[in-house]
Amino acid sequence: MKIALVVPGGVDRSGEFRVIPALLALIGRLARTHEVHVFALHQEATPGRWELAGAQIHNIGEGRTRLRAISAIRTEHRRAPFDAIHAIFSGSCSLVAVVAAKLLRRPSLVHIAGGELIALPGIAYGGRRTWKARLREALVLRGADAITAASTPILDSLRALGLEARRVPLGVDLMVWPPRAPRGRDAGPARLIHVASLNRVKDQPTLLHALALLAEAGLEFEMDIVGVDTLQGEMQRLACQLSLDGHVRFLGFKTQRELRPLMESVDLLVMSSLHEAGPLVTLEAAAVGVPTVGTAVGHIAEWAPTAALAVPVGDAAALADAIGRLLGDEELRLRLAAGAQCRALREDADHTARTFEALYRRLHSACA
Repeated sequence: MKIALVVPGGVDRSGEFRVIPALLALIGRLARTHEVHVFALHQEATPGRWELAGAQIHNIGEGRTRLRAISAIRTEHRRAPFDAIHAIFSGSCSLVAVVAAKLLRRPSLVHIAGGELIALPGIAYGGRRTWKARLREALVLRGADAITAASTPILDSLRALGLEARRVPLGVDLMVWPPRAPRGRDAGPARLIHVASLNRVKDQPTLLHALALLAEAGLEFEMDIVGVDTLQGEMQRLACQLSLDGHVRFLGFKTQRELRPLMESVDLLVMSSLHEAGPLVTLEAAAVGVPTVGTAVGHIAEWAPTAALAVPVGDAAALADAIGRLLGDEELRLRLAAGAQCRALREDADHTARTFEALYRRLHSACA
């Protein structure tokens, strides 16, 4: 089959920086047996083309991006017809994919992978903050031949809008994250990790206030915070104000190869997001035997209470209590780690690719 994937970015030429690891895992697996063309709307400012993970990357660039993306898909279709057009993320990606598919009389799929269905005006986040965006999403999603989403909470949001979808997590690449059995804690301070860009939706203030409560209670711990800083040092200053200098390290961005040994060395992944479709790092942690405690979003919400520990969004005290509970109950921590690992291994990157391939074939047959 010939497949078009429409993505916002995450497919940098380097294969390591400015990438979405789960997206690369999917592209690589599809490209083993299919011809895959990836249309990246905003990877680079200027148009370009390169090969990555066995696929052809078509970077559209800035300026009338959506119109030029549709034109690029049509041009490639004239060389040899596509069998399916698939948007990873809704918004502009789904608009491009669904319109192109309608013009070419090909099936379209849309995968909800972020904040497309929510509105958080206080932090200027979400795809439903204006009536125009809500109308566009309603029309585009109803025009898609199939909708998928990463987790049960996103399916619930779609159902509330009168849309049915299938749950398809973007699974972890077990060649990059080879499984390790959950293991007991070493002596000394608890080892914690938080992996996310420093931005408003990840809500690191709640995380840091929770850690301050743990420090005040006398818990010995070390927290590594991994991710690109988009807040110009604001979180580092807050950590200093909360007297967390001896507990918290800000490590900046890490590649997958750099992140894995860090993850394998910790006792607990802690997430504090206001919204998630995943998060993907929960799957990576689970693969190497590390459980997650965090706010009740995405996979954390759907896995709780048997494979993760979830607390209300924005509740620093509840997050501190949950961290303390897991670190004080080794049997529970290991049980959650084992449950999470079973889920992550069952729905890995191979599972994701097989599921999408089956959808492509079904939709292609229906349109034939």
